[in-house]
Amino acid sequence: MNAPEPFITNDAIVFGLLMTILMIIFQTSNSSKSVFVKFYKYVPALLLCYFIPSIFNSMGIIDGEQSNLYFVASRYLLPASLALLTLSVDMKEIKKLGFKAIIMFLAGTVGIIIGGPLAILLTSIVAPDVVGGVGPDAIWRGMTTIAGSWIGGGANQAAMYEMFKPSNDLYSTSIAVDVIVANIWMAFLLFGAARSAKVDKFFKADASAIDDVKNRVEAYRASIAKIPTLTDVITVLSIGFIATAIGHIAAGIIAPYIEVNYPFLIDYSLTSSFFWIVITATIVGLVLSFTKAKELEGVGASRIGSVMIYILVATIGMKMNVLSIFDNPGFFLVGGLWLMIHVIILIIVAKLIKAPFFFVAVGSQANIGGAASAPIVAAAFHPSLAPVGVLLAVMGYTLGTMGAYFCGILMQIVAP
Repeated sequence: MNAPEPFITNDAIVFGLLMTILMIIFQTSNSSKSVFVKFYKYVPALLLCYFIPSIFNSMGIIDGEQSNLYFVASRYLLPASLALLTLSVDMKEIKKLGFKAIIMFLAGTVGIIIGGPLAILLTSIVAPDVVGGVGPDAIWRGMTTIAGSWIGGGANQAAMYEMFKPSNDLYSTSIAVDVIVANIWMAFLLFGAARSAKVDKFFKADASAIDDVKNRVEAYRASIAKIPTLTDVITVLSIGFIATAIGHIAAGIIAPYIEVNYPFLIDYSLTSSFFWIVITATIVGLVLSFTKAKELEGVGASRIGSVMIYILVATIGMKMNVLSIFDNPGFFLVGGLWLMIHVIILIIVAKLIKAPFFFVAVGSQANIGGAASAPIVAAAFHPSLAPVGVLLAVMGYTLGTMGAYFCGILMQIVAP
């Protein structure tokens, strides 16, 4: 049975709707009216930027799967924004953040690898039918694709689909579990980002290094700030999209070459075009940060990059159907249990090493969200920290397929 036609099918109109949503959110979040001040004290604006589009998608007004807006945003705007956000990065300052970010990222990876088998094992004790199934319909097969997504990204998820061959129906449900559960967790991270100081007290963490990086970046921006001219804006946009073009050129050469000559590297997502687009655009931004192009931050390079990020957030939200949780609630509960195990391990490690919440949030999202959303969560703390999310997400891509494969084998062993 075909899905019903959405009310709005024209992407130009859908894009206008998304921009209207963003405008209303930003106008109200910066309003001095008490009702809005109180509301946004508890609800982050960034959270609404992806949640409200999801409501329109769930109601059938728009269809995120039929729309090409996410593809455009992720392939064109994301690499441009990464280049612009990294223009002003100071790698010496980033290095001062230390190794806690990497430790928290790896803790998140371990949480996903052992969380899947534990979720199946615990659920099988009380409700074995929920994690049962045989052949292509075995639930553990679908969960391997979630593991691929949660450790790496879409390319790793596709690799798990090819390796473990879940049925199409199970794969579709797995994608829904992946998207819904991951976005709910992202909502909590964004909520926590606005209260990171309180969370850091819980972890007894010293966030002074992070604050120092933010303060230095703010001071640098203030020293070079000026009113942008039309030439400045054109230059900033040109650099962003030139970086995007270079990323696509590199991806078009490198990915097919590796696939033909080194096919075993597919296990590390090195045959993914998206991987090379993101990597190359980020490298372009980092290289430019050592040149006079860094001064473009004074005319709002990161601000323009942030606009692109927010558009990406809205397109991510429009792919989420919050009502699909009722189609197979048992599977969603397993996904939720899996995520809880991941979170528990993160909290334990963070407490042991006294890691700031920033490392917890970005380390987790670099696994579960990948390059599309890790910089979003990092930028929720401060735009200058977005490159940390990108760098950790790159690690997720390289570990994704092998980690998910190992997770899949463990799930197969414990499955009823």
